[in-house]
Amino acid sequence: MSLRLSTVILPHLRWHEGGRSSWQRAEQLGFHTAFTYDHLSWRTFRDGPWFGAVPTLTAAAGVTDQLRLGTLVTSPNFRHPVTLAKELISLDDISGGRVTLGIGAGGTGFDATALGQDPWTPRERAARFGEFVPLLDRLLTEDSVSYEGDYYSAHEARNIPGCVQRPRLPFAVAATGPRGLRLAARHGQAWVTTGDPKLFEDGTPEQSVHALRGQIGKLSDACAEIGRDVAGLDKILLTGFTPDRGRPLESLNAFVDFAGRHRELGFTDIVIHWPIPGSDFAADEKVFEQIAMEAPSQLG
Repeated sequence: MSLRLSTVILPHLRWHEGGRSSWQRAEQLGFHTAFTYDHLSWRTFRDGPWFGAVPTLTAAAGVTDQLRLGTLVTSPNFRHPVTLAKELISLDDISGGRVTLGIGAGGTGFDATALGQDPWTPRERAARFGEFVPLLDRLLTEDSVSYEGDYYSAHEARNIPGCVQRPRLPFAVAATGPRGLRLAARHGQAWVTTGDPKLFEDGTPEQSVHALRGQIGKLSDACAEIGRDVAGLDKILLTGFTPDRGRPLESLNAFVDFAGRHRELGFTDIVIHWPIPGSDFAADEKVFEQIAMEAPSQLG
């Protein structure tokens, strides 16, 4: 099974001071998809420049031709399905049908309180996500949608002409819990994980592989519950959050070894962070580009 290699470009550079060139270079290097994070601010980047995901992806669509584009991930923390659907349909049109929506339940970071609300409990995040995804699915596939739920409403929301991609742009659902995995099985064209966060500080790569194998097993069970073959669901690993941390980007051989072990688990896509000097995502740019250009053929 071939393995696709993608990247995530954080939206921290002004467009005319390195932002545009990063997206263009991602296409030149042959990445399958270039994602960006959909946050209002994020972790150690909070007190520095940080731009919006949808405008950034719209600009990227205008300076690339073949590169797929996406969020990794969008969440209900500050999004509403009705307005998000309109933006996604517009982005899918501008890009010529090159958009993938990475979508997750959100967490307790800065986005969780930026609109003035208290952070939602894990139970409420899961409940909101359980409404958010099916409603967004409808909004992207139906011309007119009305809905009254516990958390979200829509009244004759029009979304004509719909997505370029039919029946809608693909969802890559980030999930590890049972409710989220059921959403991935029912609504996702792909599933996203960063591994087991409990292993990041003190776990080993071997423990991480074991945990990921368990997650894929639970995804398989969720698919089986609705009669879906898990093999038809792409499986995306966003790197940088397992005990391996940045070691896979230290050399081409290190990456091929890392990616090969995860391909054996059933992953179809590996996503690596675009290097950012002086950050958790610092990496040798020459090695990064070598990985982008040479690793896919070694893993094909």
